Amino acid sequence: METEEIVNRVAGSGIISLDLEELYHPGERILYDIKDNLWQGMILREKDFREFLKGHDWAQYQGKNIAIICSEDAIVPTWAYMLIAVQLEPFANTIVFGDLNALEDKLFANAIHQIDPEEYRGKRVVVKGCSKVDVPVSAYVEISRILKPVVQSLMFGEPCSTVPLYKKPKSSVASSAD
Repeated sequence: METEEIVNRVAGSGIISLDLEELYHPGERILYDIKDNLWQGMILREKDFREFLKGHDWAQYQGKNIAIICSEDAIVPTWAYMLIAVQLEPFANTIVFGDLNALEDKLFANAIHQIDPEEYRGKRVVVKGCSKVDVPVSAYVEISRILKPVVQSLMFGEPCSTVPLYKKPKSSVASSAD
């Protein structure tokens, strides 16, 4: 009885697997709610706010990722958010206006923009879909946008089971010769 050799066709396919989970920034995420700076939970008083800014320990945010919001239904002047960003800038890794989802979007976008698309030129790429961390949909959209102009094909899923997203058309030179 002859045994048939098992061949790993995925390994020999030339497909490059791109795992967005590897782009996850491990730094702590903090939601800074400006509501704590409102007088009577309603308005921001500039003098009190500036005093707070001077006395607050901004170094506690060293290397952290900060999302700035106001969870109260209050009118907060734009300059207040800007002042917080100015204070955080020397210490924080990333600062966004918005909730923790906006922060995650920004962290992944920053990481994706560090990728050199030329490394994927002419390649068959599968963007992995399963991960241990929550990769935002925005990251999948952005990596698709960046890779589509350079790849031979783009897929989603696992190398053994993919959903085709894009395949570069055959050269239009051949079709124009008809």
